[in-house]
Amino acid sequence: MNINEAIVFVTGGASGLGEATVRNIVANGGKATIIDLDADKGQKLAAELEGKAIFIKTDITDEASVSEAINETIKAFGTVNTIVNCAGIAPPGKVLGKNGPLALSMFEKVVQINLIGTFNVIRLVVEKMAQNNPNDLGERGVIINVASIAAFEGQIGQAAYAASKGGIVSLTLPLAREFAALGIRVVTIAPGLFWTPMFDSLPEKAKESLGTLVPFPPRLGRPPEFAQLTQQIIENPMLNGTTIRLDGAIRMQPK
Repeated sequence: MNINEAIVFVTGGASGLGEATVRNIVANGGKATIIDLDADKGQKLAAELEGKAIFIKTDITDEASVSEAINETIKAFGTVNTIVNCAGIAPPGKVLGKNGPLALSMFEKVVQINLIGTFNVIRLVVEKMAQNNPNDLGERGVIINVASIAAFEGQIGQAAYAASKGGIVSLTLPLAREFAALGIRVVTIAPGLFWTPMFDSLPEKAKESLGTLVPFPPRLGRPPEFAQLTQQIIENPMLNGTTIRLDGAIRMQPK
């Protein structure tokens, strides 16, 4: 798919990796719907992009909320042919901590947002994608999900997060196989340590220290580098049914 033909539904699109993706799509001639709960950031970004992007406050775990956002996207841009699922949370918590077992509600919340929310968006958007006219290669759409290297090397305190991201990795191939007949590809990105808003509260020395854990380049990843990979996935029709690590060769230690 040509990037300038992409109409992209970006969850978590108001900041971090999602924001970088939205900016890159628009810069290359595509259009984007910013899906997020942060209305201030989402509306500001949409206004800055002047008609090439719209913001819709959306709870990705709620069927009605997602359905409304899809309908608004189609009303604004005529269709939707790409998803980039960036929305997620990563609260730490040991299964057995100083105050006893991890609250089940916390585990449920992480899985509900990261895994079930991602699946909810896919199942509702793909119904519309399947109705798109195929391009010259028979392609109707692209689904890009965001996992994490924690899916493979989850650290102590990441049981809930790692489980949710491992589920996204496991979804990739069966979805790609199912949607192949529709001309819809499915690819997952597993980022390593990226400079996103969750790192903003850390001291500069702490950020530099984290960066040195990465073999090369020895620094935190930059959101535009993530956005660059989403563009390459959209444009390369042979990328399908796989998870791509974007991590500078880091392999996480237990803690």
